[in-house]
Amino acid sequence: MRELKILLIVIIFTGITYWGVEPLAHSVFHPHTPDADYTFKDVDGLNGVKGDASKGAEIATNCIGCHSIKSAGFEAPMSANDAAATYGVVPPDLSTAAKIYDHNYLAAFIKNPAVASKVAHKFDGVNKVHPMPGYDYLGNEAIADLIAYLGSIAPKDISAKAVFEDACSRCHSMKYAKISSTTQVDVVSKYMGSTPPDLSMMIRSRGDEYLHKFINDPQKLLHGTSMPRVGLTKESEEKVVEFMTQTGDSKKDERESLGPKVLMYLAILAVFAYLWKVKIWREVH
Repeated sequence: MRELKILLIVIIFTGITYWGVEPLAHSVFHPHTPDADYTFKDVDGLNGVKGDASKGAEIATNCIGCHSIKSAGFEAPMSANDAAATYGVVPPDLSTAAKIYDHNYLAAFIKNPAVASKVAHKFDGVNKVHPMPGYDYLGNEAIADLIAYLGSIAPKDISAKAVFEDACSRCHSMKYAKISSTTQVDVVSKYMGSTPPDLSMMIRSRGDEYLHKFINDPQKLLHGTSMPRVGLTKESEEKVVEFMTQTGDSKKDERESLGPKVLMYLAILAVFAYLWKVKIWREVH
């Protein structure tokens, strides 16, 4: 009877902790944030305009003053180091842009980079200007043409590693995958205001749910951060997180498959422990 009372007390206090204290702690330390929005409803995007790739090819010549488009045979006019020193970060190659980024976001970014990427608090246009100028004066049709052209030269499929490299490695390194940021650390640290972290173990420290929300919109979870919203499609973002998992948590599937086996072992052990206890106490009494 005494043991049942002890068990009841343990159950009561466990219940109070689980249903009372733990949810309160989560609401304070981990407040709810809206789910990732892969439609980018808040941006001024294409507004339904369909582009003409042939016209976009001509407009793309405005981009190769800073960007490379290697899939179309265009190399950037400056080396990566010189470009980083000029702009603060290496301008991305545009070969995969229409594949990995949402087209509405991409259009909004071309129109106004600071607003679309949610870093207007950093690049206010007065004290500091975004390194990429806005091209909203081109109009929706011309921008749609450009995106259609980029879509025509983009690969049909792209690996998880390639998405990570194109979307993240201009600022971030991943030493466990032997990937270094294409922008020198001192340069990108000055540009961002702090050193972008190595992402090798980020999947273990943050988890995939946090990473999906953060990558989709960093301001939701870290208000005022200088990390821009990059505008990845859901598919591309999943590939980024997939690659981070492959690198930093390669044993995840094996570890999770072991869990039920361990619980089954403990359940069997508990039965034998109980039977052993009954036997011992029977002899005592």
